[in-house]
Amino acid sequence: MISPVGPSGDPAGTMNEQATVTQSAAQGVTSTAANWLQSGEVNPALTRLADTSKRVSARIARDIKAVKERDPAARSTVEVLTCYPGLHALWLHRAAHALWKRGVPVLPRLVSQFGRFVTGIEIHPGATIGEGLFIDHGAGVVIGETAEVGDNVTIYQGVTLGGTGKETGKRHPTVGDNVVIGAASQLLGSIHIGDNVKIGSGSVVVQDAPANTTVVGNPGRPVISEGARVGIPDIDYTHLPDPVAEAMKCLVRRMVQLENEIEALRKAALDPAAVQALASDGRPHPDRLLSAADVACDPPRLDGTPDF
Repeated sequence: MISPVGPSGDPAGTMNEQATVTQSAAQGVTSTAANWLQSGEVNPALTRLADTSKRVSARIARDIKAVKERDPAARSTVEVLTCYPGLHALWLHRAAHALWKRGVPVLPRLVSQFGRFVTGIEIHPGATIGEGLFIDHGAGVVIGETAEVGDNVTIYQGVTLGGTGKETGKRHPTVGDNVVIGAASQLLGSIHIGDNVKIGSGSVVVQDAPANTTVVGNPGRPVISEGARVGIPDIDYTHLPDPVAEAMKCLVRRMVQLENEIEALRKAALDPAAVQALASDGRPHPDRLLSAADVACDPPRLDGTPDF
């Protein structure tokens, strides 16, 4: 067996030379990597990745917080993550919207349709959604392509942010911050819903709604603005009239009136003049009947109750 030897003929020297070469190569690779990192070719990418991770984590935490704040049924983070389709639809929309903004064809719509299939909520990838959106229950919610939704908005099941079919371009609603949209409400057209607006369930809103108002009806109209009622009398619902009681009082008054008239007729029948007015066949004489009727139908009231 021939042993490898170095220039000096010493095998140990040969091993030392190989170790030196290996160490030099490692140092060269390390130096190259360090120069690469310092050159700025990798650092920005890593920084962007770290920033994106922080931003996504913060948004997810805010989404979970919004659910817990607005739904008393949300008892734990695990429950929120697994049992709230509105949250899942929102996260899928963010992915689809990111692809949409980058001009990726078809794929954003596929992600949107997958979200619709899984959650029952359809959000077009072109829609702009703010922070803190809470879609409660969610079934049947539709948000159109050019819709814009502000921060801290709450949407219940069956809501549509849609178009009228008569517009092009911007054709869906713009919703401000802190808006609550009740179940089965329809917001149609390129209308603007101001901040802090509340829209009652089943409303059909086709016109702008000023900030700090409550909108109800079909078509929707403001009924409360800045805490005061608008367009309707301020009724005291605690002391509304009772129609049954009023009807009973009316019947009692009518009974008293009839009793007064019967008493007047009885007195008129005992009057000798009224007895002489009777004809031979026992019926009142026509000439005297009117006078007797006048006396009977217009008697003095015994209790002072006014006539009807």
